[in-house]
Amino acid sequence: MIETWRDLVLAPGGARGEVSPPTVAKVLNVALALVLLIGAVTLCLFFLDINWVWGSVWDHRSELFAGWLMTVGVTAVALVMSTLGGFVLALFQRSFFLPLRYFTKVLIEIVRCTPLLVLILVIWYGFCNVFRVENRYIAGILILTLFESAYISEIFRAGIESVGKSQIESARAIGFTRVQTYRYVIIPQAFRQVLPPLVGQLVSLIKDSSLLSYIAIKEFTFSAQQVNSNSYSTLETYLPLAVGYLLLTVPIALWSRWLERRFKYET
Repeated sequence: MIETWRDLVLAPGGARGEVSPPTVAKVLNVALALVLLIGAVTLCLFFLDINWVWGSVWDHRSELFAGWLMTVGVTAVALVMSTLGGFVLALFQRSFFLPLRYFTKVLIEIVRCTPLLVLILVIWYGFCNVFRVENRYIAGILILTLFESAYISEIFRAGIESVGKSQIESARAIGFTRVQTYRYVIIPQAFRQVLPPLVGQLVSLIKDSSLLSYIAIKEFTFSAQQVNSNSYSTLETYLPLAVGYLLLTVPIALWSRWLERRFKYET
């Protein structure tokens, strides 16, 4: 067993070598936790007196898959737009124009202190009716973008402020303009800091997209609700729903943790 681990695990320097005990222990603990979790769920489902009816759900598999793809598409578009929006809002928070700075801060706090479901209902039944926005998908993407931009802007702001003032002053001393200081000094270092939490925010974005079902956007959760209404197989419908979200969120969460270790500054 030890020889097998030595063959599979690389030493920190990149060459094959001795396996550090914490690494082996961590892998074994994670594997044991997964086995226990799967075993516990299997036992619970086995002892429950449930008349499984998977056939009716299988007949609607194309609807579930279409909803899953819609969730992926809406999330991808909202991620790009909210990342750009969050970056712009972070810059606005550092603007020398005080009205713009304080307006941005108030907007961010209002959005962050409002539940997403309330925001969805207020914007869809309020602002969208006023401005004649009838496309639910566009409205849903814009709502998700607004909500996630508020959080992403704080991630960018924290990353920008993590750059030492001495470096900024040095850039100004050698004649860099404000734009050049951001481009060559602040943003490269801030990017290293914000990438892990930014990827982690993607997990929240995927989960938050399920609330778009309240305005009848045919994403994954809405499709599962429709299948449940047609098949009356509640557990058989919502178990694939949970698995579908886990297929999206678990790899991203693991990637986020890897990025945290990869880009962590040594103290």
